[in-house]
Amino acid sequence: MRRLFIWIFLFWGGAAQLFSSVHFDEIVKVEALPPSAVDEKHLLKASDVRDTFNEMLQFHVQHHKLTPMLVQRAYKVFLEQFDRFKMYLLKSEVDQVNRLSKTVFERGVTKYSQGDLTDFFEINQVVENAIVRAQKWREEIEKQAILSPFDLRESRGESYLSYALTADQLKERVSKQLIRLLMEEKKLCGMGDWTPAQREKIFTLWERRFLRKENTYQTGSFLKEHYLALHALKALATSLDAHTAYFSPEEAREMRAALEKQFEGVGVVLREGIDGVMIIDLVAGGPAEKSRLVHIGDQIVSIDGKSVSEMSYEQVLDAMKGDGNRELHLALRQKGETTPRRVVLSREKIMMNEQRLQYRSEPCNDGIIGVITLPSFYEGQGSSAEKDMREALKKLKREGALKGVVLDMRENSGGFLTQAVKVAGLFISQGVVAISKYGRGEVKYLRNLDGRLYFDGPLVILISKASASATEIVAQALQDYGVALIVGDEHTYGKGTIQIQTVTDPSARAYYKVTVGRYYTVSGRSTQIEGVKADIVVPTIFASYKIGERFLEYPLPNDQVAAAYVDPLTDIDLRSRSWFQKNYLPNLHTPQEKWKKELPTLASKSKERLQNNPNFALFIKAQEKKRGRSPALFRRELNPEWGEDDLQVAEAVHIVKDMLSIENKKFVTNP
Repeated sequence: MRRLFIWIFLFWGGAAQLFSSVHFDEIVKVEALPPSAVDEKHLLKASDVRDTFNEMLQFHVQHHKLTPMLVQRAYKVFLEQFDRFKMYLLKSEVDQVNRLSKTVFERGVTKYSQGDLTDFFEINQVVENAIVRAQKWREEIEKQAILSPFDLRESRGESYLSYALTADQLKERVSKQLIRLLMEEKKLCGMGDWTPAQREKIFTLWERRFLRKENTYQTGSFLKEHYLALHALKALATSLDAHTAYFSPEEAREMRAALEKQFEGVGVVLREGIDGVMIIDLVAGGPAEKSRLVHIGDQIVSIDGKSVSEMSYEQVLDAMKGDGNRELHLALRQKGETTPRRVVLSREKIMMNEQRLQYRSEPCNDGIIGVITLPSFYEGQGSSAEKDMREALKKLKREGALKGVVLDMRENSGGFLTQAVKVAGLFISQGVVAISKYGRGEVKYLRNLDGRLYFDGPLVILISKASASATEIVAQALQDYGVALIVGDEHTYGKGTIQIQTVTDPSARAYYKVTVGRYYTVSGRSTQIEGVKADIVVPTIFASYKIGERFLEYPLPNDQVAAAYVDPLTDIDLRSRSWFQKNYLPNLHTPQEKWKKELPTLASKSKERLQNNPNFALFIKAQEKKRGRSPALFRRELNPEWGEDDLQVAEAVHIVKDMLSIENKKFVTNP
């Protein structure tokens, strides 16, 4: 078997549902590319489905061959990944596929082994029929909305958990969606006048967006085999478990940038609007910003001398890549300008610094409390979460006596496993941070061997339901050792599985991530489904939403292994074991009990503070209205009635001060 370029990582892919991600130049999230933008090197054939999926099965923690059960799941997922928001298909059409006989699923295994995708083709026919119906309805609804003499009213955003029972119900959903999109685009463009021509422009824009996805399911495309193979591979991958996935090259590029916090480009954020492609933001420190010749609101007129007027959005993005050239020649024009500006930019490696670790300090008596925000466990050329964390702690200590630390990981959805181990290792001397168990029973121990403590004072880790994967390793490991108190939502996301991925290899033949094992922390506990439990509950903006592993399809169950506070060294070869016995075992970090003993006092003080905080009362009241909502409906509050202050960080700082007060009293009474 060919050698794979693989990194072990832990990352919750669903984070994109919650957090608005920024897309730079060619790094744009698309479900699949239109025919003009598919790289020939990555064109898929029917036989590629079998070959690639067999490769994934070799690694999977639980499933090592395709079974009728997995075929049944894949057919179901094929429809779900097309109609995520229940806007195309009727329940009867979905049931028609889900209730196929056992013989059909058994035959599906045989067809798969022969590289035969005819069953997927038949399911795709259901999708095609739904697309034709939706397009007909949209044409009718849009025509009425364009010519309507009445002011249109936007309906409340709705998320549908089940498929429509009747065609009338489904058409009503489509109508509400179109009017909502129309009104949102009107607000976004700041339109005062509201003419039929403007409405038509908006619908034309959205029809292009709808067609990008719909065209990949239309058998009339000359790339129909490629798209059918792509959708089939995605469905088969997801049938294995909630976190195994197959990616297009464009999706892989986006994930690579998210994991490494860097990308190559000129540093502009683009958006397709009714008047063309516009620059809506500049990346700090990127070539565009440094030139001072590119401005937010600029419309792109031409790229490398080619007019964009006849280009699709995807072709514009493709042209921005520069075709291997270092220089990018742009013609830009602000609204109202008649003559375009000519700008030449050099494509460079750009660090996404705003998505890397940030820190600040709060005064505290004769010292400071550090507030460190870690958005992910990233690792790339010249940067890493652990390196940035060490540097932040050093700089905070230079500011003043560092009395305590709040580590904010409320929106950290994971990253590289090695980085999680290294970050946790900054707060313990030596010892096991995580235990990994793989499909065939192999157990490995991930250790901190550094021996140095970079901070050993009061530490609060701020978490939420959106804190996942590698974040949960760090939070639970430091909770296990008694080094930190966990503050935030009642529990974290609950992803306790490990994936390998080929995404960080730009030259990989196929891009995927596969669940290969489970992880546990030094106590032997798994975060799978249950998450990390908060020591002190301080609800966050995610508390009311149905976020977590328990809400996903096909999650692996929770289990546990033996604790490893005393490292068994069973995965260390005999030649190296003597060194570990002499230099490592005597210096293992001893679990602490002091904060656990003080927890009732600390929790009581926190509860009293929150109950007497009128802004927090307003916050809780607002969250109660959202209880049980789908994450798809998550929106950040603009000008919230509870104020702009970060209530959770403020309370975390108060808890650190309480911890310091307890330490000071003990120091005074026990000289």
